[in-house]
Amino acid sequence: MSNRPFTTPWTRREVLEDLLVPAAAGIALAGLAGCGGSGELSADKRVGAPAHDLVVVRNGEPEALVREAVAALGGMKRFVARGDRVVLKPNIGFNRVPEQAANTNPDVVRALAVEVLNAGAKTVKIFDHSLYEARHCYARSGISRAVHDLGVELEFVDERKFVEMTLGGEWLKKWPIYRDVLEADKVINVPVAKQHSTARLSLGFKNLMGVIGGRREAFHQNIHTALADLGGFVRPTLTILDAYRILVRNGPQGGSLADAVLSRTLVAGVDMVAVDAFGCSLFDIEPAQMGFIVEASRRGIGRMDLVGLKTRTVEL
Repeated sequence: MSNRPFTTPWTRREVLEDLLVPAAAGIALAGLAGCGGSGELSADKRVGAPAHDLVVVRNGEPEALVREAVAALGGMKRFVARGDRVVLKPNIGFNRVPEQAANTNPDVVRALAVEVLNAGAKTVKIFDHSLYEARHCYARSGISRAVHDLGVELEFVDERKFVEMTLGGEWLKKWPIYRDVLEADKVINVPVAKQHSTARLSLGFKNLMGVIGGRREAFHQNIHTALADLGGFVRPTLTILDAYRILVRNGPQGGSLADAVLSRTLVAGVDMVAVDAFGCSLFDIEPAQMGFIVEASRRGIGRMDLVGLKTRTVEL
């Protein structure tokens, strides 16, 4: 594996080589034949309160941002127990390089995977329901290469592993959820902060669309209610918002490097509503302008009013 940073621009040869990394690393193409009913499966992976409600770390490189955020929350062992099966859910939806800020930064994903492994996790699975050819998205995002030597399971989504679950939402009554999320002991949501053409912003709630199957485009008919429904059912252990680079225009996939801004920030917490509410400030948007945040707060999924939260800010 190259010793250069994963965020360094790629050469054509490196892109071609990294398309082969998943096969060489043994990416799991799990072949579950016929996942049955939902049984006792659950998507609520919350644990006890952290040392701080919200942590914001600024002016650092990805590894340092993750390290300081996890430490300020009380350490990963507060959330991950020895023997846990852990899912890391980054955004790997687009065939874009890290500098384009359409996917979660690969160095953030790697640093989090290391933290989880060091906490004693038995398995760490990383996946996203990519919008484009997953093999290309995983490689070009830099995430395949970033984690391939860690012993984690980087998985292409297998359509046979979706299980229809009763969400009981206001708009989403039932929807297929990925079995790995349901069976995991802990789920860490790792979105990238970006502008979105339909939802206005793509943050923690929007990133959960990568754990669902079915006709995902139907969400856009009622995006804010649908996201609140989904976020009320899938309750991550942690939400770690990657704002090392943020996509400020032409989201969710961007294209021009001019669409991305180097922010060198990371926001972390157990309350996905609070994390997303703070994430709005990165774009000079008020949380009250975001329908899914308002709706989730109204339902008691989390707090959009950050006043009174125990917030720790770390400047590196």
